[in-house]
Amino acid sequence: MSDETPVEIHATDLTEIERFLDAIWMESGLSEHTLAAYRNDLRGFALWLAAGVDVRLTAASREHLSAYLAHRHSTGNKARSTARLLSSLRRFYRHLVRENRLQDDPSARIDSPKLGRPLPKSLSEAQVDALLAAPDPEQPLGLRDRAMLEVLYACGLRVSELVGLTVEQLNLRQGVVRVLGKGSKERLVPLGEEAMNWLQTYISEARPALLHKQVSDFVFPGRGGEAMTRQAFWYRIKDYARKAEIRTSLSPHTLRHAFATHLVNHGADLRVVQLLLGHSDLSTTQIYTHVARERLRELHAQHHPRG
Repeated sequence: MSDETPVEIHATDLTEIERFLDAIWMESGLSEHTLAAYRNDLRGFALWLAAGVDVRLTAASREHLSAYLAHRHSTGNKARSTARLLSSLRRFYRHLVRENRLQDDPSARIDSPKLGRPLPKSLSEAQVDALLAAPDPEQPLGLRDRAMLEVLYACGLRVSELVGLTVEQLNLRQGVVRVLGKGSKERLVPLGEEAMNWLQTYISEARPALLHKQVSDFVFPGRGGEAMTRQAFWYRIKDYARKAEIRTSLSPHTLRHAFATHLVNHGADLRVVQLLLGHSDLSTTQIYTHVARERLRELHAQHHPRG
């Protein structure tokens, strides 16, 4: 075949693909976006078969599928994209087997690519310092926000846990906060000296001014003494990040991730971090050991003469 001759998908393959899409749309009522993704995946495989081995989709073997996946890997396709492709192929071939139009499923014994958990976004200790210093503590709202950020970072709270924090959950004499986490599970978390100082200053100076003689059970009340919404506080965090010139993309969990990452970087036992975060399973906490190792690699590459 000359280079000038364009490769085309066999007409029978195009027919098979559209017949399959019609069938799964009737079965599951999939969206046009999902159907288009299936179509693209199947056409890509059909085109590869036509160009390389001149085999129809219905005649493809397990070896053909494995070779195609290896080809995609060699051309830089990500594991998540390949996993989705394999899912499309599996559904296509299972449909053909179920319809008695194919005896064996060539995708049956092919393992999905391993999808590593993405490392959580975090901040350096210098970035955290800059973020915490962004609010103006001379203003009641600024003092409230400084206390909130300090508590959020010192305790590794979820934003929902912070905005829902009530006065009775604080024990300033012992320096701990009783946190109600997911599934109403309780955990005791130490506040630390810095967060304690900002919290006490806020409670004595700014909180009464913000409440305007109203009564509220919430440590950090919003308007009308009700709990501040997560969205409202998240908006303020992003505003302070801009003021601190932090260009790293943030998420509502950024300070919680920073709390855990910095603890692990400074040698904290992983099970202690698990308890402080309120994770029911240690495997959820183990992601922070990967974060710490990545940070060590970066430091080594940056500072070692042979890095």
